[in-house]
Amino acid sequence: MSGVPGESLIELLNVSKSYGPTQVLRGITLKVHEGDFIAIRGKSGAGKTTLLKIMGLLEKPDSGEVWIFGRNANKVGDDEMSKIRVHYIGFIFQFFNLIPSLTVLENLELPLVLAGVNRRERRKRALELLEHFGLKSLADKFPAMLSGGERQRVAIMRALINNPRVILADEPTSSLDDENSELLMKLLEKINEERNVAIVLTTTDLYEELPTKRDYMLREGCLIERQRK
Repeated sequence: MSGVPGESLIELLNVSKSYGPTQVLRGITLKVHEGDFIAIRGKSGAGKTTLLKIMGLLEKPDSGEVWIFGRNANKVGDDEMSKIRVHYIGFIFQFFNLIPSLTVLENLELPLVLAGVNRRERRKRALELLEHFGLKSLADKFPAMLSGGERQRVAIMRALINNPRVILADEPTSSLDDENSELLMKLLEKINEERNVAIVLTTTDLYEELPTKRDYMLREGCLIERQRK
């Protein structure tokens, strides 16, 4: 890696957010470039999920600016925001969020349905993705038939299906054992390196070594960059 940052994809400028009397975020400034791999660490309740939601246009800050792919989010309408989320941002949730009544293949196809992709193309892209990551044997299984590690890997595939430019991962290893957590991090690292997809992940682990390029701590609503060893 050259170390030269790519295009700016998401930028937060002096973003703050409160819920009632509790201020969760205080003047957060952060820029996510193409190919970035960023960890945001913090204890439970520190505001990590709120921060990701603001970055993914799922929530609005009380003050400050959010720039998304060069556009001020305050000047983007709801329909356009939905299109940006569907086409350019992949979300990985803490508890998988797979639909239990759909097979793995159908779960993967769901974002493509929202994007208006036809059935034949949806099936083709979903199968190709499963095959690329060695998960094709799971295609016809339902989420209840999978291990926790398999469910989270499928959730990552679903986040990738629309070829997003950014993946936002909310504590993706919190429900996994150590072995599956390591596999998951290697998978995210592979996606970041092979596809140049920017990844921002949150974790409650304050000390674990991660294969990220930048490392931050969210404490008392403030984002502090940690020096890499």
